[in-house]
Amino acid sequence: MVQLHHHKLTGMPKRVDHEERRRQIAEAVWRIAAVRGLPAATLREVAAEAGVSMRLVQYYFTTKEKMLVYALEHGSRAAGVRMRARFATLGRPPGPVDVVRICLLELLPTDEDSLMLARVHAAYYAASLTDPALRDADAVSPQDQLVSVLATQLSASPMPPGVDPVLEARSLAALAAGLSSTILAGVRTPEEATELVNYHVDRLFPA
Repeated sequence: MVQLHHHKLTGMPKRVDHEERRRQIAEAVWRIAAVRGLPAATLREVAAEAGVSMRLVQYYFTTKEKMLVYALEHGSRAAGVRMRARFATLGRPPGPVDVVRICLLELLPTDEDSLMLARVHAAYYAASLTDPALRDADAVSPQDQLVSVLATQLSASPMPPGVDPVLEARSLAALAAGLSSTILAGVRTPEEATELVNYHVDRLFPA
């Protein structure tokens, strides 16, 4: 958190980092949603989880819907940060196969952080089935964005005969989403899901 260091004699107030406050509240929403589901993330419960007053939560988010939408958007940004960090570990500009593989693998809950994000995403998906405000939070869904990125990368590379880049991108996005759900349900291990993703990517990008 950004703070101003001031001399005791000046009496200057400490600067409040408003964006940090919003992130604090958003991450409290995540923790509740991941364990108890999104309906449990009321303004009162989120305030208690974040260790702040309910009045402060209402100051930043006048309604529960606004708070939940912000927390969803913050989750998308956090996932983007993770993905960029994974690209950075390559030590070189990523090629199409790298982009496709990393985009898919980052959707799998394979560590503590990605498990939290996957549980939160599942909670939002379940809530959006009956809440139009959440369903329409973004003009373009994360799934559509993923399909667009995958299709662009597939179109830029020689594909095996008969492969339609757009249909293949949709299939890969659905595969990753399904594998994420099976990991959360304990049906597959992260290692098994990773093996399946690599199998499909290697089939599309033969050495």
